[in-house]
Amino acid sequence: MPARLLSVTDVSARDGASAPRVAAETDTFRPAPERMREALENARAGIRLDHADAQTLLYARGDDLDVLLETAGRLRDEGLEHAGRPGVITYSRKVFIPLTHLCQDRCHYCIFVQTPGKLAKAGISPFLSEDEVLEIARQGAAMGCKEALFTLGDRPENRWAVAREWLAEHGYASTLEYMRAMAIRVLEETGLLPHLNPGVMTWAELQRLKPVAPSMGMMLETTSVKLWSEKGQPHFASPDKDPAVRLRVIDDAGRSQIPFTTGVLLGIGETVSDRVDAMYALRDVHERWGHVQEVIVQNFRAKYATAMMHRDDLAADEYAAAVAVTRLVLGADARVQAPPNLTDHDELALLIRAGIDDWGGVSPLTPDHVNPERPWPQIDELARLTGIAGYRLHERLTAHPHFVREGEPWIDPAVQPHLNALADDYGLADESAPVVGRPWSLEPSGGTASGGTAGGGTAGGGTAPVGIRGGLGEPRAPMTRVAAQTAAGGSVDALIGAARRDPAGLDDADYVALLASDGAELEDLTALADDVRRDLVGEEITHVVNRNIDSSLLGKTLPKGELTFDLVTAIADEAAELGATEVCVQGRIEDGLEASAYFDLVRAIHAHQPQLHVHAYRPLELLDGARRMNMPLPEYLDALRDAGVGTVPGTGARILDDRIRGILSGGTELSVSGWVATVEAAHGAGLRSTATMVYGHIETPDDQVAHLRMLAELQRRTGGFTEFIAMPFVPQDSPVTVEGARPGPAIRESLAVHAVSRLMLAGTIDHVQAAWTKLGFRGTRLVLAGGVDDLGGVLIDGEVAPWAGPEQGRVLTVADMQRIADEVGRPLVQRTTTYGRVGG
Repeated sequence: MPARLLSVTDVSARDGASAPRVAAETDTFRPAPERMREALENARAGIRLDHADAQTLLYARGDDLDVLLETAGRLRDEGLEHAGRPGVITYSRKVFIPLTHLCQDRCHYCIFVQTPGKLAKAGISPFLSEDEVLEIARQGAAMGCKEALFTLGDRPENRWAVAREWLAEHGYASTLEYMRAMAIRVLEETGLLPHLNPGVMTWAELQRLKPVAPSMGMMLETTSVKLWSEKGQPHFASPDKDPAVRLRVIDDAGRSQIPFTTGVLLGIGETVSDRVDAMYALRDVHERWGHVQEVIVQNFRAKYATAMMHRDDLAADEYAAAVAVTRLVLGADARVQAPPNLTDHDELALLIRAGIDDWGGVSPLTPDHVNPERPWPQIDELARLTGIAGYRLHERLTAHPHFVREGEPWIDPAVQPHLNALADDYGLADESAPVVGRPWSLEPSGGTASGGTAGGGTAGGGTAPVGIRGGLGEPRAPMTRVAAQTAAGGSVDALIGAARRDPAGLDDADYVALLASDGAELEDLTALADDVRRDLVGEEITHVVNRNIDSSLLGKTLPKGELTFDLVTAIADEAAELGATEVCVQGRIEDGLEASAYFDLVRAIHAHQPQLHVHAYRPLELLDGARRMNMPLPEYLDALRDAGVGTVPGTGARILDDRIRGILSGGTELSVSGWVATVEAAHGAGLRSTATMVYGHIETPDDQVAHLRMLAELQRRTGGFTEFIAMPFVPQDSPVTVEGARPGPAIRESLAVHAVSRLMLAGTIDHVQAAWTKLGFRGTRLVLAGGVDDLGGVLIDGEVAPWAGPEQGRVLTVADMQRIADEVGRPLVQRTTTYGRVGG
């Protein structure tokens, strides 16, 4: 390392330099010197910073800032050592594809977005044409670029008629649909790897886009609600800049296991406390899912002809302090990025000192269309400046190395071959690899899910179990894959032959053996299960149009409102208007409400919309309601049916083993005998139910088989189950931390579980449903080819109190379901809750 790097004092005292005025809050407040010393000591000692320490350190200047930068830089170096690439700072060689400059938002600092009138005056089309997209990509490939950064305005069709008209004329329903099509063409015709940055996306859109891009991104920017909600603030009248909406997108990206780029934008009017809140929000969402591959710390630069053109740029020392604090908050293993074109070249060393380890995308071809006044540094010059600071510049791909190495579930098999072709053994870019187009397929040959955890192939072609991630960016030790079990009654092939003759007639040990199937044996098992499905229920894939209500919210005042009986009625009215045939109600109602609250909520729906089927109350809630009303359970169930309940959810089954249930619920669930007795009583009262199993945690294949056997026996007694739903365990959604639990099932396990369920339940429970909110689109497609016949509900959010649904934001449209059905080559049919044909 050089003996001396550029210091903060150098920046401030440079001849001719006039550092921009810092934000008003930092002008008028400074922490006491002893408080600054304490925060610096905590940072140097490696103590995990709390909010107060982080906020204090953002005020570090002069000598204090030098200490802060040294501490952050040392932490970054530790992380690079952990990652196996000491002294390496990365960048991505990219082209910038501005698909459209139209946007529904009105950010006061943005020069990228244009109005239709300005575009027309300049002779520019509302969208880049396909030929224009491909020409940019081809030129970039010829120059050795490997990333195609798709940047565009948010959903312009929501605001501008010209956007809707252009999309319709070219055969696209939305901007995101056009972007997806262009991403596939770029992959196939140029070999560049798309990185998608279209702004706010729904869970379903993220799922739809994952097979066409190794990574995606969206800046959080800020958690300040004031900057979005108050007139005159930079994000006012910009619906996509609601911090809660943006955090939901980042969370959904994690739930979808997408390598995701995000970051903060500093200097637009946020407070110092807001800055820290944003850092912690990003740390928290990554610790939940492990998907944030880099955090960009971006400094505001004023743009001519914008509402904020007279605001001062962020001062260099203020910016360096923010980068350093971001590093300390996120930890050693985070990848922290600063855009090199937004800082003067002679100040880049300051950012390296502050702890960055990535420069982001740099283009030798296209300008930064978001900051056109700030040209990219030449890559050779960036390498030289990085080298002066004691580091080596190395090209990476759109997805960071550990995601490239792990493959699935982070990288979809459809795009994995394209990524592998450009990756070196470590997962960085192979700078000598030819950038050429390759065929793309939704389910490429060799990309089946029958091997490794989550079915993943690695960049090297083997299997790599996916572990729970540690610090921001790098994996902890991977989960050990469950060893294949030896069939007790002979080979798996022989068992499959026996199951073909009598699907439900094998011994429990035989089904346990089938659950361990992998490779070709798993393919044979799922094919058999699909044959059984075809014989029992035919080719149709069924679904129900429904709306969920979380009854535990009744009477509670939440930031977005209070769930009242009148609001429940309004939700039901809207659901009926949107075509729903069912309202699903689950959740224990607060003790302080009337004993009749469970009844009253159902009546609020049934009295206004009697045609809506009310699917309400899990076994635990049924017992709770009977207790409150001081009624025997059978009598209570009769009364609930008379009030308007049509069926009950059979959730809460988890695994029907008391030891496992106690661990999973922390002792709050019913015993096995209590659950069975309650469901049996509901069936006896004429209230049919679903049957469920949560798998992929601490249970064994023996436990799974025992659970299925118990459900089949109960069905023989009552005939009350409408369908079976196998639900993958999602540890992030668990109410308790389950020691020793697997981090959810692999795709291999999901395929085996659904297939064996179809066999064991043949002749008892006809319908097997895909839990698409947990399986994702690809998992759903795969189980539909392995015994599943039903997609469950679309889970309408609606405009009326979408927050009242327990899975808000995870919505499928009927069009989404139709695409899934088309992809597996089967017809889609709407059903009722009890599997009648809607309209037939």
